[in-house]
Amino acid sequence: MTFGRYFEEFKEGEVIKHWPGRTIYETDNSWFSLLTQNQHPVHIDANYAENTQHGQNLVNGLLVLSIAIGQTVAEISGRCIANLDYESITHDGPTFHGDTIYTTSEILGVRETSKGDRGVVYLETTVTNQRSEKVMTVRRHVLIPKRNHATLGDSRE
Repeated sequence: MTFGRYFEEFKEGEVIKHWPGRTIYETDNSWFSLLTQNQHPVHIDANYAENTQHGQNLVNGLLVLSIAIGQTVAEISGRCIANLDYESITHDGPTFHGDTIYTTSEILGVRETSKGDRGVVYLETTVTNQRSEKVMTVRRHVLIPKRNHATLGDSRE
């Protein structure tokens, strides 16, 4: 069984649908917000949130980001050497308690590094909810080993 891909397995223009989705519950949001010391009441105070534009608690955007990136690991960064950057993150729509998020990644570019045993994969991950509404877009660069990489090759294949 393999986990992740080698650099040679990524193709520019490829679209990867990640599975499964993840339903975000009130408990997930409350614990994440408190764990990260984000005490904004729109995330943790239902009474406060009732009087906001959405009329309910919003899921902490960093929780949405964390789950979305986690959903991509098996196909994108399971073998990675490093996540090099998060070039941009846009919050395109709200996420609420009980929403299920799904992720799809498009490979925007691939380039070999000067070391020759690895390459950089540039991708955009789109996050949607169960109603197919876009809630987040993430662009990042990931450093991925090639099959000939000395320390990260998997001989169990």
